[in-house]
Amino acid sequence: MKDLEFVKKELVEIKKHMVDIDRILTEDDYKALQEYNIEKSEGKLIAHEELKKEFGL
Repeated sequence: MKDLEFVKKELVEIKKHMVDIDRILTEDDYKALQEYNIEKSEGKLIAHEELKKEFGL
């Protein structure tokens, strides 16, 4: 029983320090985010609602 408690405590510590893999940016993600920021600052983006109106949706 003592060993099981030890393992439980270790698991709690491991979970505290785990990184959520979905929060890690890949190089492609980072490049896409940079492109988005550039296009946004240049006013090249269109809102989703505007795009739907443009296509008659």
